[in-house]
Amino acid sequence: MTTRWGITIPLDGVPLSEQRSLIESLPDLGYTDAWSAEANGTDAFTPLALASVWAPSLRLGTAIVPVYTRGPATLAMCAATLAAAAPGRFSLGVGTSSNVIVERWNSIPFEEPFKRTRDTVRFLRAALTGNKVKADYDTFSVQGFTLGAVPEQAPPLFVAALRPGMLRLAGREGDGAIINWLSSEDVRTVAPIVREFGEDKEIVARIFALPDTDAETARGIGRWAISAYLNVPVYRAFHEWLGRDELTPMWKAWDEGDRKGAVAAIPDSVVDDLIIHGPAEYCRERIRAYAEAGVTTPVLAPLPRPGQDPAAVVRALAPKD
Repeated sequence: MTTRWGITIPLDGVPLSEQRSLIESLPDLGYTDAWSAEANGTDAFTPLALASVWAPSLRLGTAIVPVYTRGPATLAMCAATLAAAAPGRFSLGVGTSSNVIVERWNSIPFEEPFKRTRDTVRFLRAALTGNKVKADYDTFSVQGFTLGAVPEQAPPLFVAALRPGMLRLAGREGDGAIINWLSSEDVRTVAPIVREFGEDKEIVARIFALPDTDAETARGIGRWAISAYLNVPVYRAFHEWLGRDELTPMWKAWDEGDRKGAVAAIPDSVVDDLIIHGPAEYCRERIRAYAEAGVTTPVLAPLPRPGQDPAAVVRALAPKD
């Protein structure tokens, strides 16, 4: 059973500048971790920098920073700065992100994602020690970079992973894996692959949740979220590998350009597997099921529901009242 319990920050529905009291309350509610994400909202580092001051007992992490959208040296500087601001409390999660974010939104070729992630982890391992890096990696070259502000403790490095190749990379060269969009039973499939390289490898899971929401509303919101994510090629391939054949009608409708039909084709059972919803106590039981399956750090990612108070969501998902 995990002793860690995390949440994704910042919370939707509250301006970042007004989240201090909410983040300050997290430790008293039983949260141990605050992890950020980076897609089209806030960047990954700024909310954590604020949280490092507002709640100085929390462990902080990125889940994730794309390996394409910052140059290697810039990424090392960002990580080193936050590691210095929160000594011993920051973990850096990196990953490929997706072709949508990398290519469509940032105009960067989404090429050789496995190699790019591997090369970035290897570079960061070297750079965060303060040693000069002069190396030709498969996907980029760094000629003579030396980190000018070396943190006392280099942050642990986690790799976002879906299928076996990246899961093994997370275990072999990272300190663990960050997993996403899967059920607690799916954890039993992916966790052993990471831990081929050590039982101490940490597994951080982002878990989507809609507490204290009726089933019809939750499933409606969940279908839109699932259609937005699981039609992205990397996530589609992940769920095909997991054997989630129930999504085949959604993928077929999506490929045919029928977006409404794709949403409607998602079965209730898939929504219920991938998104926690229902009374708060039931949600907490579902979160603990992830820990029992092999997750060391569950990180809750509340899905926004119109009219719902973010503070109430934080309290509902907390491990203790």
